[in-house]
Formats: sequence, C-alpha cells, structure tokens
Amino acid sequence: MKKTIRDRVAVIGTGFTRFGERFDKSAEDLIAEAVFEACNEANTDLQKDVEAAWVSTIYDISGNSANALNEPVRFYDKPVTRVENYCAGGMDAFRNAAIAIVSGLYDIVMACGVEKLTDTASKGIGMDVIYPHQTLVGESAPAIFAPSAVRAFKEWGWTKEDLAAVAVKNHYNGARHPKAHFQREITPEMAMKAPIFSWPLGLFDCCGMSDGGAALILTTPEIARDRVGEGNYATLKGIGLSTQTKYPFHDPNYNPLSFKATRQAAQWAYEQAGVQNPRKELDFGIVHDCFTITELLDYQDMGLCKPGEGADLIREGVTSIEGDFPINPDGGLKSFGHPISATGCRMVAEVTRQVLGRADGFQVKNAKAGFAHNLGGPLSVACVAILGTPDWEPCG
Repeated sequence: MKKTIRDRVAVIGTGFTRFGERFDKSAEDLIAEAVFEACNEANTDLQKDVEAAWVSTIYDISGNSANALNEPVRFYDKPVTRVENYCAGGMDAFRNAAIAIVSGLYDIVMACGVEKLTDTASKGIGMDVIYPHQTLVGESAPAIFAPSAVRAFKEWGWTKEDLAAVAVKNHYNGARHPKAHFQREITPEMAMKAPIFSWPLGLFDCCGMSDGGAALILTTPEIARDRVGEGNYATLKGIGLSTQTKYPFHDPNYNPLSFKATRQAAQWAYEQAGVQNPRKELDFGIVHDCFTITELLDYQDMGLCKPGEGADLIREGVTSIEGDFPINPDGGLKSFGHPISATGCRMVAEVTRQVLGRADGFQVKNAKAGFAHNLGGPLSVACVAILGTPDWEPCG
C-alpha cells in the first residue's frame, strides 16, 4: 500500500538571514536570527510550543551535535537531532521534521540549517570533508560538474552562451531580493569573459561561498488554521529523497548528462503530490543551481522537458520570471551563494512565501504550488519538496 504525506504537514513559519560574507555574525548568531524570525511568523513560542527540532550543518566549525541549535537559542530538555547529508542536509532536516508530524508524535516541530564558511580562509568548500576520494585528490567542485557541460556541448550542441543565459537570469532575479548575497545584475558579456575555473565553467557559472541560516516551523493543517489562520500557511504535497554512490565516476554506466538522485527524488515527490505533468500542473520551481550547467540538467531531470531540451527553455525564456514556468525567482544559489546546510531550508521557505504571495523579491504571478530541489555531494543525494496552498489540486 502506497503511503503519502500530502496535505498532512503545514509550514507556518519561515525565517532566514541575509546570505553573504557575514563577518559580523557567528554561526550561533545566524541560526538564532533565522529561528526567531520563523517563530515570530508562526505565532509560536520556541520554548513552550516547539517539541522537537532537526538542525543541519556539515562542517563542525558551524556547530556540532544538537548543540548547533540548542546552545544559540537555549533550546534544552527536548529532542534535537543533527542532520548531515551533503548539500541536501537542510532539506533532509525538513523531511525528517515533516515525518515526525505525520507520525503523530509531535504537534509542532522545527527544521533549520546553518553554515559559516567565509571565516575559513578557504578558496572553496572543503572538499576533503564533503568528498573524500582516493584518486581525485584536490578536485574542486567546479571540476566535478564541468565534464557534464563538455558532454552536453558535444551531445546536444549546447553552448557557453546557454550557460551565460542561466547566470544572467538568476542574477537579474537575485538583484531584487533583499537577502541575496549578490544583488547585482550581470550581462552576457560579463559571464562569457569571466575567468575560467574549470572549462567551460567560469566565475559566473559557479555559485559563491556564503554564510547563512534558515529555519522552518511545521505543524498539522488543523493546528495551523487555529494558530495562524487561513491563507497564512502552505501544505506539503510531496517529498522525495534519493541517495546514490559517492563514487559515480567509477560506475561504467555513469552518465554525466543526468543525475539519478534528482530523477528518483522528483518521481517520488510527484507521485505523492499526484503530479503527472509538472510543467503544466505546478507554477514554478527552485532548483539547485550550484553551477549553470546543473540548472539546465535539472530542468530535464525534474521532468520539465525531454533530454537535450534544457537549453531550449532558457533560450526561449520559459524559465524567466515572466516565462511560463519561472525557475529560481529568488535568484537561486547563483545570487544567494551556498552556505551548505542552510540552503535547503531556505529553498522551502522561498517556495512557501511564493505560494502565500509574500515573496521577498520577485513574486510569481498566481503561484499556487511549486517545487524545491536540493542536490548534494558528487551527484550523490537529492531531495525534492512540493508545497502549495491547502486548496491546490493537480489538474493532470
């Protein structure tokens, strides 16, 4: 018998800090700011009402164990679990919190994530922690994703101009978001002429390192109506998590043009939500654009188009804020940067605010339902969450 989470969990509170080089704040400051913003929006007292919490952080410099959360906000005597699942840890924390609500064990719970990266004096994320590998010693994150672009250029005729179009779109959107790290538009020429990190990925093809925190308050729809009222909460329609090998390059069947974890997580989330044609039944999406090539491949793995057609969506303006299916109306990781464990929770917060008509930056017109996609590791784990207004129904 298939089980579903659809409309059994409500998000009543969202909070996240401004992302960026937050030398003015510690990891403790960032998580506290996000938590109290979420609690305030949820009309919820952290100490009296929240019964359990899941906190995600990947690097010990940002916090460890339950203390990553309970020390900064003095949340003691209650169960707190640290979640780490590569770059998808934040959304996995949300997934665990949602399951706790569905189980009936708790009435109100919290999911949150935090990362403090810019104080480490590193030129990039610490790959020895996130991706220890026996042979690819010192390989950077851009170098892991660049071969996908090279292959797409050869197989489908995609170009560096297509990658630049993704960067231009997302920076255009992010320039309007008050909490984005990079609040500036760029031109195609800037993207094309930027220094190369791992060909063909240049400076503007890669998301930046950032500090940030994000938090979510979850409950049942029944409690949500009483606590915040109709029109002030979104419900979870479906969520899927898929984990794969951390050594995909050793698989003789490895295909750099598609990420199995994303496809599988999306399939499960769509099945729970009753979605058969996401491009027609949903209104927008937020994808893990750690690199511009990743966003184009995400279009395909999320079922928005057929393999090889991802570049057509960016060329035709389908995924622009004025297009038929906006992608990353918040500016994505390209504009926010990627404080690893905070990203997934922020994505869920962005989708929630969009469907409630409260987006901080661009508001998608008539948004009733959308998805958030969080990818982690060397293509090893993905989580997809679909949220919408309580009255939303798939039309497929």
